[in-house]
Amino acid sequence: MPVVHIHNTLTGELAEIKPIAGAAGPVTFYTCGPTVYDDAHIGNFRSFLNADILRRTIELTGTPVRHVMNITDVGHMTDDTNADGAGEDKMAVAGRRLAEAKKSGKIHVDVAIDANDPMAIADFYANRFLEDARLLGLKVAIEAQSDPSLMPRPTQWISQMLDMIKQLIERDHAYVASDGAVYFNVKSFADYGKLSGNTLENLREGEGGRISAQHQAAKKNPGDFMLWKPDPHHVLKWDSPYGAGYPGWHLECSAMAAGLLGAEIDIHSGGEDNIFPHHECEIAQSRCAHNKPSFARLWFHTRHLIVEGEKMSKSKGNFFTARDLFAKGVTPAALRLEITRTHYRTNANFTMQGLADCQRMIDRWSRAAEALQAKVTPGTPRLVGGDAHISASAKNANVNANANINARANINHNAPAGPFEIALPRFTQALCEDLNMARAIAALNEAVAVEDNSACAHRELAALQKMDSVLGVLERNTQVATSGDGDFEAKVNALIEVRAAARRNKDFAASDRARDELVSLGVQIKDGATGTTWTRAVRA
Repeated sequence: MPVVHIHNTLTGELAEIKPIAGAAGPVTFYTCGPTVYDDAHIGNFRSFLNADILRRTIELTGTPVRHVMNITDVGHMTDDTNADGAGEDKMAVAGRRLAEAKKSGKIHVDVAIDANDPMAIADFYANRFLEDARLLGLKVAIEAQSDPSLMPRPTQWISQMLDMIKQLIERDHAYVASDGAVYFNVKSFADYGKLSGNTLENLREGEGGRISAQHQAAKKNPGDFMLWKPDPHHVLKWDSPYGAGYPGWHLECSAMAAGLLGAEIDIHSGGEDNIFPHHECEIAQSRCAHNKPSFARLWFHTRHLIVEGEKMSKSKGNFFTARDLFAKGVTPAALRLEITRTHYRTNANFTMQGLADCQRMIDRWSRAAEALQAKVTPGTPRLVGGDAHISASAKNANVNANANINARANINHNAPAGPFEIALPRFTQALCEDLNMARAIAALNEAVAVEDNSACAHRELAALQKMDSVLGVLERNTQVATSGDGDFEAKVNALIEVRAAARRNKDFAASDRARDELVSLGVQIKDGATGTTWTRAVRA
């Protein structure tokens, strides 16, 4: 089986993933997750889903992965380019935004939420994030349903953060300053700046008005970053030996990664904007607290996403959350593929045309899977596909049947390898070479284009499912139901029946009127041997 090599931001070179635990694994993997003060946008999800693709690739090669991703609910400030996290807590900002939305009637009318309760705000957006993440196939979010510890929240780890601060002070890596705050002394750690390429001489964090002169003057060095800030008036605060206050936002990941994965881990991921200051500070405090030669052996960073060639901006109308696009009729499968198919170390340009191209590819893969499924288990419901209206029970039955297919199938081991079996090693090798998604997708597309009736359908379906175990799209190729869908679906089905009756009666004018009304509703129809199916058209 090929070995996974990934670009390591720390060294600037490709690195082989070798589990600290030994060849059998597991690989320990920590991902910086969302700050739940608003809905996650598609740029956020690009980073999370690229980490998911890496995790699934490692698993494809036979090595298990223990993946943890935090959900930040405290301490993340509005100026997160500042190592101290200047500005105000993002939960306070979210509270004002929700209060204003309530006054204007823009808030979700079916949701009761206290805009003055930061934990209620965090729970509200965390639940929405988890819904979106599971629809998009983020495995750690799916696993967290049965093991919530895989997605920890900082507010549940305050005591561990305080323990880490104590260790750092005792080892002369941190100090309580004259302003009462606790700072990490960057000059006590010789490797500070190695991840980002910054040098202490160039670090002048806090200048330019982002942090008060009083606090800057209290530091031993301009680049020292905050571990604890006493502030009895802060929206969220805890008692500590340093006064009631809150932790620095870098501290949470160090504490949770150590507590859940170990003081030294295999992989740490995030967006490129996390490199400095967040990940640089994590390395410093983690290595100094635990006296280890490394915190994460490999650092995996995803570059930014732009939309239609421009930076995302609400004022430009090109700012999208996942649920914005689901409401437009975009399938989770198409969105997942569109934001992961560009190499993670290249800025991705998200476009509506790209979404349409991804949907067409996935539909081809789905039809191939359905054809193989029909050969393996004749008479079963369709496996997957673009029809947005497959029942949940039928869908689950298909997933379970597929999972057990090899156990109960009479596999023909003497048949020649088919196109999907041939493609699988090429697909795997491409991903093992720094997640070359373009080559991996090309290998699958070439296989789909080949018709081979001599191959064993069981082996072919198993190979296709292994490739999809990384891509994660076939089970997600359905549009997301929204509120009011029941009435909408009934109206669409009634119009389809009117059209069908008109066609049977050769009343083509009535048939055209029904079709035109369906189009006006944003519905695409497809006539087939078994009747008419429909999906919502993606709206720009």
